[in-house]
Parts: sequence; C-alpha cells; structure tokens
Amino acid sequence: MKVLKFGAVWCPGCLVMRPRWEKIEKENEWLITEYFDIDEFPEVIDKYKLTEYPTVIILDKNEQEIDRKQGEISEEEILDLINKYKEK
Repeated sequence: MKVLKFGAVWCPGCLVMRPRWEKIEKENEWLITEYFDIDEFPEVIDKYKLTEYPTVIILDKNEQEIDRKQGEISEEEILDLINKYKEK
C-alpha cells in the first residue's frame, strides 16, 4: 500500500492536514507516502483527474487506486483508512 497526498501551500485545508500526516507518518514508519504539490506536478494531477484539495489516494501493491478521500479528514479517519488497506 502507498498513500499519495495532494495539496498546495495556498490551500487552507492542505495546511490543516500537514501536521496530522506528519504525526501519523512518524508513528507508522512502515507507511509509504508521497506528497505532490498541485502547482508543481500538473501531469500527476491530470493522471488522477483531481479537482478538489486536499486529496489522498490509496494505491495497492500493484500501484492501482483502491480508495480516495477529498477534503480535510480527521486523524482517526486517516488511521482507519490506512489500517483498512494496510495489507493491500
């Protein structure tokens, strides 16, 4: 499983999500994440057809999308999401 995170420095919701993700990544060192700033990676934004931010996309071990969440989500929701797909 891999988590793709999408946001921007000018996005208020993205700024709210940043410390939540930092805490979760620190506590779950096994978790593989990648962050894409929407202004710097337009080709990745197009690939995943993103229109809202922040967005989190969960990929399985074959790099196929298995879930997506848009907007601000709580720390508990993030943990539920990564634990749901931990073995995928």
